[in-house]
Amino acid sequence: MNNMDSTFIIIGGGIAGVSCAEGLAFLAPEEKVVLITASSLIKAVTNIVPISQNLTQFDVEERNIVTLTEMHPSVSVVHDLVVRVDNENKLVETKSGQVIRYKKLCLCTGASPKLITENSPHVIGIRDTESVEKFSSRIKNAKRIVVVGNGGIATEIVHEIRGVEIIWVIKDKHISATFVDPGAAEFFQNKLIQRNDKSECDRVVKRMKYTVSEGQVTKGGAALGPDWHSSCNVKGTSVASSKVQVEYECEIIGVSSEQQDNEEWPIYAELTNGKIIGCDFIVSATGVVPNSTLNGLEELNKGGDGGILVDSKLQTSEKDLFAAGDVCTVNWNLAEHWFQMRLWTQALQMGRYAAKSMACDLRGEDFFQDFCFELFTHVTKFFGFKVVLLGLYNGQKLNGSYEILLRMTKNVEYIKLILKDGKLKGAVLIGETDLEEMCENLILNQLDLTIYGEDLLNPDIDVEDYFD
Repeated sequence: MNNMDSTFIIIGGGIAGVSCAEGLAFLAPEEKVVLITASSLIKAVTNIVPISQNLTQFDVEERNIVTLTEMHPSVSVVHDLVVRVDNENKLVETKSGQVIRYKKLCLCTGASPKLITENSPHVIGIRDTESVEKFSSRIKNAKRIVVVGNGGIATEIVHEIRGVEIIWVIKDKHISATFVDPGAAEFFQNKLIQRNDKSECDRVVKRMKYTVSEGQVTKGGAALGPDWHSSCNVKGTSVASSKVQVEYECEIIGVSSEQQDNEEWPIYAELTNGKIIGCDFIVSATGVVPNSTLNGLEELNKGGDGGILVDSKLQTSEKDLFAAGDVCTVNWNLAEHWFQMRLWTQALQMGRYAAKSMACDLRGEDFFQDFCFELFTHVTKFFGFKVVLLGLYNGQKLNGSYEILLRMTKNVEYIKLILKDGKLKGAVLIGETDLEEMCENLILNQLDLTIYGEDLLNPDIDVEDYFD
């Protein structure tokens, strides 16, 4: 049995885990950091571009684990599965028999896709690199697929896939409801209508470099983000039938492989609206479940969503044990304009903050909570448009009483401002609006904007001049 000593152990090679390791290497370069990952590839954040004080755009690259140790000499990466954590004696056991001791441990084990049914070869959950690989090999021979879910990944699948008939099953009244309101959905709807005419050569993906080596990615791979599809094959066999049919306000209540009517499909989905739809396979993109079950850590306090509860320093209910990213559920008094959402953006922020928290805890130093938890921010891309979400962008926490200011230019931009009592609470900015910094500042400083009225979005007035 191999024994190893370290100061810090991080379990998980996704964005939260890697950014935590990088943070510790910077904050405590003299301390030994061990990152344990089930995959031979890790997620690295690159090309970080600050858009405003709090808003950051970045790319995500899959890299070999060696790149992390080359850049940060104090970090060692162990490619192995964790079989047990003993926090009382401060040690982690791996499948290959290694025992690694630690002083502080951070769990960054991420989350797995919620599948509408387990153990069906015709149901694919898209969440990590392994499932993308499976998806791209299946889509080549497909004529019709059913996509279930209404978040970012479902939206991008529907936008990007060609040569396949798509039935999009959503429980909401409008598309992309996880991120946008009915108005923005209508703005995107034009793209959905135009998709049959979209030529293959006009899709230039700049955000993500993706390398997947066959058979190298194991379960628990890190979450996907915008442009995950950039290097996977998203073209089916039936060029004639690229249409999208949206089934609104319904869910799948059952799946069967028994032939229905005279059609012959590998799987049939039964919907709550009474329809039975045959297809080649079903893509399940209906959210995630935190990977919070670890042998030896059964006593950890967990939230209603299954995530490990963490306090304002990302500490769990056990001493010296921290958690960051999708696996955790925040359990402190949240700032007015921030809430948790399992996104790449927050995985990066939490990983870095966990590093600060662990390093300060080791030295017995006090520190303030990171400013990133003051304001919800997220940058993504839907239907080829840049999408910026700030604060309470969909009126979250406002109990349905707020005002909306809207500006839309068809196929160019969609701007929605959420105001309550004359103060800006949130914003959705789609397209190249250049309003990110102004909106961020107005949410943070809570100026009374009543006197500006609708001029806030008047394209003939440079509103930013008001607030310089």
